[in-house]
Formats: sequence, structure tokens, C-alpha cells
Amino acid sequence: MQKNNLIKNPNLFPRITDIPQPLLKDMPCIQTGYLVDGEIQVWDGPRQEVLSPVWVAGDTGPKPFLIGEYPLLTEKEALQALDAAVAAYDHGRGLWPTLSVADRIDHMEQFVFRMIEVKERVVRFLMWEIGKSLVDSQKEFDRTIQYINDTLAALKDLDRTSSRFSMEEGIIGQIRRAPLGVVLCMGPFNYPLNETFTTLIPALVMGNSVILKPPKHGALLYAPLLEAFCQIFPKGVINIIYGEGRKLIPPLMASGKINVLGLIGTSKTANALKKLHPHPNRLRCVLGLEAKNPAIVLKGADLDLAVKECVLGCLSFNGQRCTALKILFVETDIVNVFLERFAAAVNALTFGMPWQEGVFITPVAEKDKTSYLEALVSDAVEQGAKIINTDRPTVCGSFFFPAILYPVTPKMRVYHEEQFGPVIPVLAFKNINEPVEYMINSNYGQQVSIFGSNPDQIASLIDPLVNQVCRVNINSQCQRGPDTFPFTGRKDSAEGTLSVSDALRVFSIRTLVAAKQTDLNKKIITRIVRDRKSKFLATDFIL
Repeated sequence: MQKNNLIKNPNLFPRITDIPQPLLKDMPCIQTGYLVDGEIQVWDGPRQEVLSPVWVAGDTGPKPFLIGEYPLLTEKEALQALDAAVAAYDHGRGLWPTLSVADRIDHMEQFVFRMIEVKERVVRFLMWEIGKSLVDSQKEFDRTIQYINDTLAALKDLDRTSSRFSMEEGIIGQIRRAPLGVVLCMGPFNYPLNETFTTLIPALVMGNSVILKPPKHGALLYAPLLEAFCQIFPKGVINIIYGEGRKLIPPLMASGKINVLGLIGTSKTANALKKLHPHPNRLRCVLGLEAKNPAIVLKGADLDLAVKECVLGCLSFNGQRCTALKILFVETDIVNVFLERFAAAVNALTFGMPWQEGVFITPVAEKDKTSYLEALVSDAVEQGAKIINTDRPTVCGSFFFPAILYPVTPKMRVYHEEQFGPVIPVLAFKNINEPVEYMINSNYGQQVSIFGSNPDQIASLIDPLVNQVCRVNINSQCQRGPDTFPFTGRKDSAEGTLSVSDALRVFSIRTLVAAKQTDLNKKIITRIVRDRKSKFLATDFIL
């Protein structure tokens, strides 16, 4: 792999004086606060340094840029957060779980207002912590606000449907959704705000109490939100702890007091945590895990469209997305022309620092990620693959310019492993059964993209593939949105379904109050509803 040109490039990483000064505001952020039991506690123990994937050039070469520190809490603080969440829920008798849906929505609307007030700080930390472009960091924030608003709208619809009584076989019943208990939320580094909130927000508005552990990369951005969480939600309803997951999370799970595990991460982590729970039947899991989403490019496809969508699908946020296209199957008759256009499109991408206008490729977020990606490429090259876009240098520190590998075979690591980065394996196929068999034998089953123009051919693929993955995309990249669509996966890719409406259901359970249609019961129910004596048994209609 070619390195020298990029390493010698003095303009790749900026000097501190080259960085726009407004972006350096609050740097470094020394985070000492964490939220437990309705109070922002001050931590005076060890802290974790946060190094940005954006390195800073100096006289001796580029080095990682220190942007802050966050608390390294211990098991003691984690269990205090658990006790606070358990007390706030109080077996379903706490203030929050017994609050009306309308009141919980009101609290969340207040939080949205406070969140928007600190947008600039949250976006800035998001950009620095994971290297996401400033524009995309702003988009993630805005999408998160939209997600919250859409969730509240969906909850209103759900509650309106539940505001009536059903009468069946002489039984009066009212069916509503009730909370499950204490939820442990852990989000991913690649969407540390948005995807974390896709579990946190529905868990909260459905009446659960929550322990949130921010991701390792993406922890500082929660500092501007602590005060709003603290002031708006009742004591103990939301608790935010920082530290090493392997030290904080196992004792929480082993306590048996976690009712729901909301995790977006790896199946290895999820499996290990589930095994720690002493009462597995009491644990509901909402998991977003790995994927190895393929694209299938058929003869007759609009190649301009296929190339455009594959570039976006493979390389948006450097390919650091579970929904990214991570392996491309191209029909043999068109593979050469596809690769020529694809390589040209990839090589034309703008690379640089996250704040630079029009930037597409930025430094990768995880420590030592470039070494891992180099190892994947070296393994493939040793076994016969070539780097198709060889006219561009590739690696410097935390920066890795995309590498297109062809032809890839099952002997290569990149054929099987989820690279989660800008390495793109490409295979040619003669028989359509080849990519189908790949998906059948894969451990993952999230999505697939099909590029073609023949309706009969595409239809013949749709029917078997919808039983292998949970979303088949026609002539477009794999993606999560819109958030009203279900987002889930088969095999090791997911457990439970997340969308605006599905998430409300997955963090709650259907519960009903029922009575025989006797005169006495009718009088009792009428009196309870008319005098608003119950928040559950009610016919109030939320506008």
C-alpha cells in the first residue's frame, strides 16, 4: 500500500493555528459531572483522555489532539445509578411510570427546547470526537430532534387509539401500553447522539427509568445535555454514567434488576451481557448489531446510478455505519466497466478535515483502526486481490483513503469480516445464486441493495432475499431512514425492531383493565373515568 506521498503531505493535518478558532471553543473539555438520582455529581477520581481522530501537525509530525476528559467511574457509582433507577420506577409505582402520557410528552417537549439551546456545543463535540464532518454532525443533531418530535407524534397517535373501551363477549376492556422497568441504554460511536436516542427517547416516554452509558467515542457531547436531563426529568428517571463498559456494565446486568437492554454494538458484547443476567426470561433485549450488507449489480443496471449509490453506501462517514454496503457483487459481463467508473468516482472524493467545505473522507474514529484496515488489505493482496484505485495514496495516522479490492475470494478475511471502514471488497459473479448463497451462509441479515432494470430479474431476487434480510433496497444504497420504516435484522444483526412506532412498542408491553359488563362495574368504570381518578383507565384524547 502506498503511504509516502500522504505522510509527506504537510497539509493533510492542520496546525493548531490553522483550525478555525470558534471550533476550539471549550477545548479541552474536562468533564467531571455525571448524573445520578436527580443530581449532577462531581467526580474527582481518574479520568479518560479523549483524543480526537483529527490529528494536529507539529514540528515533529502530526499527533492526536487532546479534546477533553471524562470520568472513569467505578462499580460503586454504577450501582448507585442502578439503585436510583430502581427507586424511580418503584415497581411501576413511581412518579414517572404513573404519569399520564400527556405529562410525559410535555416533559420531553421541554427537553427538546433545552437541547436546541446547546446545539452548537453538541455538534462541535460530535465533530471532534468521531471525526464526522461538521455538516453531517449538524445533520445528525437535526435528525435527532426530528426523531424525538416524530416519536412524540407517534405516541399521541398510539394513545388516541387506546383512549377507547373495547367490548367483547360481555367484557369491558381498555388496552394500553405500560412500561417495563429499568432500561440500560448503550449507543454506538458512529451515531453517538442519534442512534443512542433511538433507544433512550422511546424508553423514557413510555415510562421506564433509564441508565445511559455514552459510547467510548462520543461521551463528551453529553456534557451540554446533563443539566437539561437533570432539571426536566424526575429524580432518578435518567441516570448518565461514564467509564469503561467492561467494569461498569457487568455488575448492573448481574444484579438482575435490568429489565431491558438497549444496545447498539456487537453481537459478542450483547451475548456476553445477556449471559450475566440471572433471570434471562425477565430481560427484554433491543439490539442493533453487525451487518455485512451486500450490493448486487446486475447486467442492465444504470451504472451511473449504481456507482453513485455504491459510493455513498460504501463510504458515507468512511463506511463506519452498520448499514454501509460492505461487499459488492457485480455481474461478470459488466464488472470491468463498473470498476473503472467506481474507482474514478472514489478517487475523485474530497478528503480532509471535518470542518472543510465539501469534505467527504475524514479521519477514522477508532484507535488503531487504520492498522486493522491495512491488515485486511494486505491479506487480500497476498491472496491475489489488487487495489483497483492505485493512483491514490492511502494511509497516514488516523487517515485512510478508500481501497477498492478486486477480485475478492472466500479465502480472504475481508470476504467475511465486517470491515466498518473504507475498504471495499468486490467480486464478479456469473450465476445469481452466488450472491444469494453468500447471504444464506452469512452470519448477518440486515439489508441488501439490488441494482438492475429488469423487473422479472429483480422480482426473482426479492422473494428469496426478503427471507434473508429485513430490507431489500432497489437501485439505492442500504440505509436506516426514514425513521418511520422498521429497522431491524435477522441472525446476528439485530433483536427487536426500531422505528418511530416500533420503538414505542418494544420498550413497553400491552396491558389491559377488564371487567364484566355488570351494572356495578359500569358504574365503577364510569365514575373512575368521569372523575379522572386513574391515569391508565381514562378516555382523555391528546390533541
